Amino acid sequence: MPNSAALEGNEGPEGDEGPEGDEGGADGVGRVLVIIPTYQERENLPVIVKRVRAAVPEAHILVADDNSPDGTGQLADDLAADDDHVHVLHRPGKEGLGAAYVAGFRWGLGEGFDTLVEMDADGSHQPEQLPKLLDALTTADVVLGSRWVYGGSVENWPKSREALSRGANLYARVALGIPLRDATGGYRAYRAKVLRSLDLATVRSQGYCFQVDLALRSVRRGYRVVEVPISFVDREFGASKMSRAIVLEALGRVTLWGVQSRLGRKF
Repeated sequence: MPNSAALEGNEGPEGDEGPEGDEGGADGVGRVLVIIPTYQERENLPVIVKRVRAAVPEAHILVADDNSPDGTGQLADDLAADDDHVHVLHRPGKEGLGAAYVAGFRWGLGEGFDTLVEMDADGSHQPEQLPKLLDALTTADVVLGSRWVYGGSVENWPKSREALSRGANLYARVALGIPLRDATGGYRAYRAKVLRSLDLATVRSQGYCFQVDLALRSVRRGYRVVEVPISFVDREFGASKMSRAIVLEALGRVTLWGVQSRLGRKF
C-alpha cells in the first residue's frame, strides 16, 4: 500500500489543475515517459531499456546522455533506431543529475507526456516495480519510490552507505519539516501539471539534493505526495556517481532551506 507522505487528500493548488489530458488514459496516468540520465553507462543501458519496455510496454523512454566518452550516446541512438518508444537527448557534457533531469522534463513536457518518471540507468531502480508507482499515481500527484518506509529495502549496500542515506533523510525531514522518509530517492513519478508549476528554471541543485529540492517544492505547493516501498539494488556494472561534493552540496542547501523556512523566506 502507498504511504501517504504529504497533505492527504489535497488535489493540488487551487486553479492549477494542469492542461487537459493530465488525467488521460484508462489507468489515470496518461502517456508515460521514463527519463534515464546516462554518463558512462554503456554496459547498463541496453539491459535497463529492455526491462522498462517489458515492465510497461506502453511507456516511452528518454535517454539523456551527457556526452559519455564510452559511447553510451551512440548506443542509445542505435536503440532508438530500432524502437519508436526510445528517444535520445544528447547534452554537451557532464553537468550533473539535476540539469539532466530538468532537460528531460522540458523535453517530455514539450512532447505532451502526462506522467514523467525518474529512473537510474544502473538497475538500482527496478523497472519491474514501475507499475506499482504508476498505480499509486492514479490518486496522487507525486509518487516517491521509498527505501525507508515499511516494506522498502536496499540490497548490497555497505552499512556506511545505508547510514549516510538514513541520516540524510532524517536531517532533511527535521530541517525542512516535510513528512517524507526518503526525500533523496531518485525513483519517482510526477504528473505533468506538477512539473509545470515548479518553476524548473530556478532549480540549481544537483546530485541527490535535486531530489530533496523537487520533493520540497511539491509539498509546499500543496500537491499530494505519497511514498511506496521499493527494493533498491546497488549497481552491478560501472561506478557510482556519489561523491563528497554531492554530500556537501546536499548538506549545505538543506541547511539553508531550513533556515530560510524558519525565517519565512522562499528559496
